Amino acid sequence: MTFDLSNYRKNYKKNSLLELDIPKNPLKLFHNWLEQEKIFSENTEVNAMSISTIGEDGCPETRVVLLKEYSEKGFIFYTNYYSFKGRSIQKIPKICLSFFWEKTERQIIIKGITSKIKKNKSDKYFYKRPKENQIGSWVSRQSTKIPSKEYLLEQYNKWKDFFRKKKTIDRPFYWGGYIVKPYRMEFWQGQSHRLHDRIVYNKLEKNNKWILCRLSP
Repeated sequence: MTFDLSNYRKNYKKNSLLELDIPKNPLKLFHNWLEQEKIFSENTEVNAMSISTIGEDGCPETRVVLLKEYSEKGFIFYTNYYSFKGRSIQKIPKICLSFFWEKTERQIIIKGITSKIKKNKSDKYFYKRPKENQIGSWVSRQSTKIPSKEYLLEQYNKWKDFFRKKKTIDRPFYWGGYIVKPYRMEFWQGQSHRLHDRIVYNKLEKNNKWILCRLSP
């Protein structure tokens, strides 16, 4: 079966990305773009990002997770340390983050080195989560095989009964946060006739300063 999508296209024309208008620090540009996307994409998860790791079979693996915090130190997300992505990060800590924001016709690609955040920081975030989500962290042995959806719901009800009388639910030792420390950030702004704007920031190892350049679309 063949399905032809060759005539499915869009002409980008909402914004532009010029060197004179952008900050020297890519985090500021990231923040500006995210805030603008919030305005245009109300009630959507603008913090959704694709994370690409190198799987145990040597093949890239990509999935969508939610960005929960960002600062000069890096970008933080949370997951099961024993998941496919957790095991991949343990072996190869270099990963790629990608955001695509349709409303503003923008894309950001971030390459960085990943490491676990401190346990007390993971605890702090875990206790902010809804109780049902906390229980879900105990239920899920992420990326492992299970016999059925019914089995998963049974496990959830068992853990729910277990925690029913507890005032607080402890964070599972296998669940927590990662921080991605970027060394390369690319900003893509859609343009007419496929002449897109692409600005790349690279961090210099010797002084941690960012230098930028423009790439051909």
